[in-house]
Amino acid sequence: MENTVNAIELRGVTKRFGEVVANDRISMTLRKGEILSILGENGSGKTTLMNMLSGIYFPDEGEILVNGEEAMIRSPKDAFALGIGMIHQHFKLINILTAAQNIILGLQGPQKLNMKKITDDINALTNKYGFDLDPDMKIYDMSVSQKQTVEIVKVLYRGADILILDEPTAVLTPQETQKLFDVLRNMRRAGKSIIIITHKLNEVMEISDRVTVLRKGRYIDTVETKDTNEQKLTEMMVGEHITLDIDRTEVEETHRRIDVRGLTVRNREGLRVLENVSFIARSGQILGIAGISGSGQKELLESIAGLQHVDSGQILYRAPDGSVKELTTMTPKQIYDMNIRLSFVPEDRLGMGLVGSMDLTGNMMVRSYKKGKGFLTDRKAPKELAQDIVDKLEVVTPGIATPVRNLSGGNVQKVLVGREISSSPKVLMVAYPVRGLDINSAFAIYRLLNDQKENGAAVICVGEDLDVLIQLCDRILVLSEGTVAGIVDARKTTKEELGMLMTSGRHTAGKDERKEASRG
Repeated sequence: MENTVNAIELRGVTKRFGEVVANDRISMTLRKGEILSILGENGSGKTTLMNMLSGIYFPDEGEILVNGEEAMIRSPKDAFALGIGMIHQHFKLINILTAAQNIILGLQGPQKLNMKKITDDINALTNKYGFDLDPDMKIYDMSVSQKQTVEIVKVLYRGADILILDEPTAVLTPQETQKLFDVLRNMRRAGKSIIIITHKLNEVMEISDRVTVLRKGRYIDTVETKDTNEQKLTEMMVGEHITLDIDRTEVEETHRRIDVRGLTVRNREGLRVLENVSFIARSGQILGIAGISGSGQKELLESIAGLQHVDSGQILYRAPDGSVKELTTMTPKQIYDMNIRLSFVPEDRLGMGLVGSMDLTGNMMVRSYKKGKGFLTDRKAPKELAQDIVDKLEVVTPGIATPVRNLSGGNVQKVLVGREISSSPKVLMVAYPVRGLDINSAFAIYRLLNDQKENGAAVICVGEDLDVLIQLCDRILVLSEGTVAGIVDARKTTKEELGMLMTSGRHTAGKDERKEASRG
């Protein structure tokens, strides 16, 4: 007789935070030996639900069954004891230790460790599932994918049979993603049960056996992946039909707007983060910036915005009237006054131009309406702008008088990006503009970026999702270890080509781009 006991079963699980119901009577299952994807818009309750499985939160109502028996998961230690391990998007590793030392850190054992046996056990695990890991390698020498491998092996070493991965491919190249998927398939064949939280529908269709959809804290349905498609899943998430195509428009007349020539930048520790970077950003085009996390994307945009000291090189701005001005030595205010905007969306979204204690109207006044008239200025225009952003981007807020710090991270992000776009800049730079946003909000941002392009702005967009960069951008500049690995036509490239460039080391821009960038 077939064993029908599920690895995980939730029965009427509810979690409240004050008056907010994050999870409302959710019932669902995770089968043994399957990969289950969890989908939902921002605020749908995905992370809260997984945090209850991993012991970070405790449910207010309902039951959690593990391998058919009711379980009390009050801490991550309880979760580990039940064979549940969660791999978070932001790794919890100590850089100066080796992979092996991080894997065994916190485990009980003899005073004198047998590191040879530990290393042999780790190698046996990695060989079994197809990981590529050197147990003696220091964390600070590792790539992002290698660090992720350490986190996965760490929970396997502790005996986990149920793994939860939060946005596991967010910062991986296509090649690294495929390698991870191969490992996950090997783990599934070995009987492991895996939950993946992700926004990437193409990856959901490729790797999962079933898909569970949440909407506004409630369980909608679980479907077999083979019986659905991206359009159906999107409609389940948002509750209505939406178009998933990014409409890349063609602007016939474009002009050089930003010339970056031989840009070299060091960070505060004196390490070179950009070296001899040259490229051109044109009006009426979106220039995508791709690269593995930490390849210099942040420093590049901040250099153009005047927020980074430049060691050498030039940054030139060519105004619509034909005049040329050098930005390299200008202050951020001088650059901003030239209608050049940087909308950078870091993990700390309140750290780049939004004031958490101020309401939405006040945050519109901070930059867009600062005209030198003092603080007692007209609030009518910024109030209208705040309401317009709330309406267009569907910002979830009790009202525009709500302090920004009371909004969710995704809604703070909409306010930040919406405010910068609203000023109709000549140059608009956005970094990770849809990070953490649900698919409906993300497409609203893509449409706004295209609007700016059609209005004649030069748009520079740093992104993580290569599929989106290929559909949205006109050209894509690839950074690898702080150098330009290539500049390609987005209409003719592939994810695989971009992934190879991202990991290729020191290369130069294409011949046509080098020739163009060298002209005065």
